[in-house]
Amino acid sequence: MTATQIPISVVAIGDEEEQLVLEVLRSGRLAQGPKVEELERRFAAAHDVEHAIAVNNGTTALVATLQGLGIGPGDEVITTPFSFVATLNAILETGATARFADIGDDFCLDPAAVEPLLGDRTRVVMPVHLYGLPADLPRFDQLTRDRGLALVEDSAQAHGARIDGRSVGSFGAGCFSFYATKNVMCGEGGMITTNDAALADRIRVLRNQGMRAQYEYEVPGHNYRLTDLQAAIALPQLGRLAQINEARRSNAAYLSEHLRDVPGLRLPEVPAGREHVFHQYTVRVTAEASVDRAGFVAALGERGVRAGIYYPRLMHDYDCYREHPRVVVDETPVALQAAAEAVSLPVHPQLSGADLERIVAAVTEVLR
Repeated sequence: MTATQIPISVVAIGDEEEQLVLEVLRSGRLAQGPKVEELERRFAAAHDVEHAIAVNNGTTALVATLQGLGIGPGDEVITTPFSFVATLNAILETGATARFADIGDDFCLDPAAVEPLLGDRTRVVMPVHLYGLPADLPRFDQLTRDRGLALVEDSAQAHGARIDGRSVGSFGAGCFSFYATKNVMCGEGGMITTNDAALADRIRVLRNQGMRAQYEYEVPGHNYRLTDLQAAIALPQLGRLAQINEARRSNAAYLSEHLRDVPGLRLPEVPAGREHVFHQYTVRVTAEASVDRAGFVAALGERGVRAGIYYPRLMHDYDCYREHPRVVVDETPVALQAAAEAVSLPVHPQLSGADLERIVAAVTEVLR
């Protein structure tokens, strides 16, 4: 066992975050306040949208967006089965039915697989920008516009990602997470982006117990608010987002360059026009590999390289969802294969040149 382990992710907090948190503590204004408002303004500007609404986590961002769209019992949301289960939980929390279409080789929801599933009950199409790669948003944008459906982008892993020069979260309603491992993080937190002023207004009311002003209740609401303490942590990282994403892309490019000829390893592909922000660098350990995926991950660990399996099973392949009355399971063979093969290698900005060399050496040694 190598003494020094290279982690799959690192939580990095700098002096600026510490100073802003101390500023908030000294102000006495800890709940939603001026830091949240500043974060919303700057996040909207960074993602080319008119409105950004901060909430307390990424799952809440999905739930509040669906609620703001009026989604509920009897409605159907089509999404990917290959993602973190928060995507599915958010749909079920609204009372809607979840239906799953297959993915493409890019790990993202395939527009061609969605179209045959569209029906009278379909209200929302929800692609996930998995691992930091934008889904095929121009096709989803056209598909939903043609049929009068809502497009909700699960952008939890894709802060700052773009497609054809346009930011994720600007095609439909974008739902971002600030969980501790994300490209922008504050431990827990979320953000909703939209160009729809009416939707933004409804979500702001929903997140504040249904109040437009104090004790002026318009709808039954929730406490979905983000605190100024959390915003103080996220603000400096948002300011560094371009550098963070560029470091991740540079690390990913190094890995791809040096691993491209390793047998049994399929590297991530970035389709033309899409800017990957590499929240994860995810490869596939194929049937041609000299070891299976479990053996690969274990052997890397013995060599001091932590790898992650995101995600080992499809979302609906768990007892609590498989028989759920509002979970419709369709055949998704590409997603099923991805769940059996996908492994993420370290790609975070804290990697040194020596770390990258160790990762390449370990992967090469295990698979050769």
